[in-house]
Amino acid sequence: MYRKQIVVIVIVVIITGYLYTLPVKGLIKPEQADGHTTAAASQKRPVADLTVEMVSAASKAIVGQALATQISATEAQLKNAGGGSQKLALQKQLAKQWDDVNQAAPAAFYYQAVAREENTFESWSKAGSRFNDAYSAVQDTVQQPALINNAIECYTNALKLQPANLDAKTGLGVAYVNGFSLGIGQDGGGPPKGVMLLLEVVQQDPKNINANLNLGKFAVTSHQYEKAVERFKTVIAQKAMPDAYFYLAESYKQLGMKKEAIDAYQKCRAIVTDAAFDKQIDEYIKELKN
Repeated sequence: MYRKQIVVIVIVVIITGYLYTLPVKGLIKPEQADGHTTAAASQKRPVADLTVEMVSAASKAIVGQALATQISATEAQLKNAGGGSQKLALQKQLAKQWDDVNQAAPAAFYYQAVAREENTFESWSKAGSRFNDAYSAVQDTVQQPALINNAIECYTNALKLQPANLDAKTGLGVAYVNGFSLGIGQDGGGPPKGVMLLLEVVQQDPKNINANLNLGKFAVTSHQYEKAVERFKTVIAQKAMPDAYFYLAESYKQLGMKKEAIDAYQKCRAIVTDAAFDKQIDEYIKELKN
């Protein structure tokens, strides 16, 4: 039950965070990239130091005293451990402990530490995935650049080991798209490299859920709502994802398709059973009916 509650909270944070991040990730001088409008990156933000200790402290306040105490005990063992296999085993244990309570940021740092020791595709890929998840869940603009840079590092290393892996390519594309909005991870002008990577993925796998979902989100931020609708419909045809329904509703709303927007909002609300979120969705629907 506890894990389910955290999953709902994370979904709500990711979805509602869109409303706050969209103005920051706005558009300047659009141009075309294979049907996807690009945008000049927003003002660059400095990349502040971010450590596992910093994100762990914040996550302990979320998971509660009992779980925090268990994790602190493992951290104490790691601090007193020697090198080699003992240290690696404890890092893996901490990664799993944080994963089990859906705290992506500390889990990411421990998976990254494991990957730097083992240099396996699985560990690099897991670390990259958790860094991307952490970026999606956090509203702290100081932490965001560091999370993105780490995600890029991890997925880049994963692709060195398995260059054709579409999941890793999608993850790297997502990280670059997120970084583009912060003015990082993009060398020179031209289309965002993250979008180009995601387009490569859907060319090979047209129904790829993660790639289509993120291309749809990018289409929303670049005001290409018709293209966004098609991306989210592709996702929903395979999996009823609340964030896909939410962004689909937002796209329909911007296109003036009120009936379709209301239907998508209602389907999103049916999946995410959260009182505060339900109230917000009701407000959106009320506005559309007026």
